[in-house]
Amino acid sequence: MPRKLGVSGSEKAIDTGGEMKRTRKYFDPEIETMSREKLEALQLQRLKLQLRRCYRDSDFYKEKFKKGGVKPEDVRCLGDIIHFPFVTKIELRDEQLAFPPFGRHTVTPAENWAELHPSSGTTGSPVNNLWSFEDVKNISRWTARTMWTFGVRPGDIIQNAFSYGLWVAGMSSHYAARELGCFVIPIGATDTERQIEYLVKPGSTVLLCTPSYALHIAERLRHRGISPEDIPLRIGCFGGEGGTEVPATREKIEKGLGIEAFDYFGLAEIGPTIASECPEKKGIHWVEDHLLIEVINKETQKPCAPGEAGVLVITHLSKEATPMIRYWTNDLATLDQRRCKCGRTHARSVGGILGRSDDMITYKGAKFYPVQVEKVVRSFCELSDEFCIELTTDTEKGMDLCTVLVECLKEEDIPMMKPLLRNGLKEECHVTPEIKFVPFNTLERTTFKAKRIVDKRQTRQAR
Repeated sequence: MPRKLGVSGSEKAIDTGGEMKRTRKYFDPEIETMSREKLEALQLQRLKLQLRRCYRDSDFYKEKFKKGGVKPEDVRCLGDIIHFPFVTKIELRDEQLAFPPFGRHTVTPAENWAELHPSSGTTGSPVNNLWSFEDVKNISRWTARTMWTFGVRPGDIIQNAFSYGLWVAGMSSHYAARELGCFVIPIGATDTERQIEYLVKPGSTVLLCTPSYALHIAERLRHRGISPEDIPLRIGCFGGEGGTEVPATREKIEKGLGIEAFDYFGLAEIGPTIASECPEKKGIHWVEDHLLIEVINKETQKPCAPGEAGVLVITHLSKEATPMIRYWTNDLATLDQRRCKCGRTHARSVGGILGRSDDMITYKGAKFYPVQVEKVVRSFCELSDEFCIELTTDTEKGMDLCTVLVECLKEEDIPMMKPLLRNGLKEECHVTPEIKFVPFNTLERTTFKAKRIVDKRQTRQAR
């Protein structure tokens, strides 16, 4: 019988019932505070096992490794992983098209499959991802750990406004809440007025959703005349899109809901809830006992120096069903392996996810990301929280145009705001896009991932 990847004994021994003290600092002290030397030894042990089973049980990986001129035995230290080829989302789509429905990178037998969770499909056809029964257990445990990290405790009332169903975050955080002994309201990303009702009564203490939806809920609270002081909500953790670690966005969420706001990150191909902030708010902590994290220079495809931004590349160490080996996420981040002030030793990405490499906008020779526009727009209290970047083509001049659409709360403030916004964008993005003010409530409010770029260019490339 093939050896299971499993989890450490200390994780299995965790008391998740009522006896777990609310004042306990760590969910799993042994794992979260182990020395880098021990952590990396654990990673290497699991990496070697994962590579062997992928090579043995997956024709996809066997062909890929042979083509790359590598084999599992080549890995003697963690740094040797750089010799293995990347896996991309386009590659996974092509694989599942050629070998429907799941492709040949499924490693565990079908009788061990527990759940199907495809990607959201926001950048193309969804990619099917499978969880084995053991994967469900591991994901539930590490999600419970990430939730404990930002302050969830037994007895909390968790309003889970992440989407349920096929999208991964709703289910994983639901399972984790059960592990933690919390009361869950599985409302999902729908019906904002009912969200507000549950914030008031029974009075949720924890909110989970996207940062865009958190801002929308705060906006509706103001509209209904409900003060944040009148609800018991104390913390929120927001993922599914970037933004929480943008200072202006975090401030708006915290003031609008009267809470401490924390960043959360995950992706369907790897896991829904794989990194979260601690109370220090100095970056998202990765669950490194289950993942090998790299930050790679996009041009050289070599590891970035500490603190240098690059593309996030992730390898599963414990995933059974559809493991990813060096998955090229297209997300931009940095990596800091120094011990955090909170005492945790697992690496952090300071600033969270800085953007997506495929969302970079080039305009008049300057390059910038939507998160930079967000930083400027949300720094002005005279503007709503919503914005959109519209890319079009001036057919007469044969050149691309970039226009930032925003909403002014008061129409009479537009003459004052236009130069302020123009100067702010020029300073942050090193270019001055066109600015268009639209009436309040014109831009879409979303319960899911906000679409910040609308590409109407005649030479539009698939995003």
